[in-house]
Amino acid sequence: MEAYLAAARSRVDAVLERWGARATTLFDAPVAAAVRYALLSEGKRLRPTLVFAAYEALGGGNGAIAELGAAVEVVHAYSLVHDDLPSMDNDDLRRGRPTVHRAFDVPTATRAGFQMVGLAARALADGCEALGLEPSRRRAVALELFRAAGAGGMIGGQVLDLEGERRRLPVDGLYDVHRRKTGALIAAACVIGGLAAGESAPPAHVGALRAYGEAIGLAFQIADDVLDATGTSAQLGKTAGRDAALAKSTFVTLLGVGAARAEAERRAAQAVDHLRDAGLASPVLVALAHYIVTRPN
Repeated sequence: MEAYLAAARSRVDAVLERWGARATTLFDAPVAAAVRYALLSEGKRLRPTLVFAAYEALGGGNGAIAELGAAVEVVHAYSLVHDDLPSMDNDDLRRGRPTVHRAFDVPTATRAGFQMVGLAARALADGCEALGLEPSRRRAVALELFRAAGAGGMIGGQVLDLEGERRRLPVDGLYDVHRRKTGALIAAACVIGGLAAGESAPPAHVGALRAYGEAIGLAFQIADDVLDATGTSAQLGKTAGRDAALAKSTFVTLLGVGAARAEAERRAAQAVDHLRDAGLASPVLVALAHYIVTRPN
């Protein structure tokens, strides 16, 4: 698993490096520098790794899938830039270094985040072209990504998250927040990988990838809440205890550390069951589900 993750990071980082260089021709100097800073910060690259694994599980073998993985990562990176702003979580540390608005300033970080959405669309279009996807499949891939990023997904989840500060949410309400804020893009990464495998990809297998992604999206967030409550800033690469400082409801505050860990493991097992029930064999996706709930940061 470590070797697979390292190879996936290397593949997507090469594409991000290229788009970071192109940013200098697309945006004015401070915004271009901020975009490059956001894109090239160290990260797990989990979402593009899921794109690759889902694509391979359905028989894909074209290296251009790295372009689609990079597009998903650009959307994720943009969300982190805006998530850290003073008007949102007001955080100073991300991926082991100052957040974008600290390294630059708030207006530059805000503009950089907006520009990264368009950059993701460019990367997605290039990837679909390189993969030779049919027009209908290209539309499906684009809709999957940007619906997950929009009001019904990531942005809507962020709104609910802000509204939930200093309130005790019920467990069902917390699930609703994180199905959107975290889970939607993770599920989309899995579906995009499946769709990119082409028209021959069985719809039942694409559906299983969506169910798998939704389950591991929740598992990822629950594990993240446990790490936030139990890890240090040095271990996490971001400010530990931030949820408590903002008085947010988390799976730890509602369930406790032990029960939250057990729930994360249950969701990961549920994800694997979705694959098995559909007859979709992917040792890599099974290993990723386990990794998501055992990762150290």
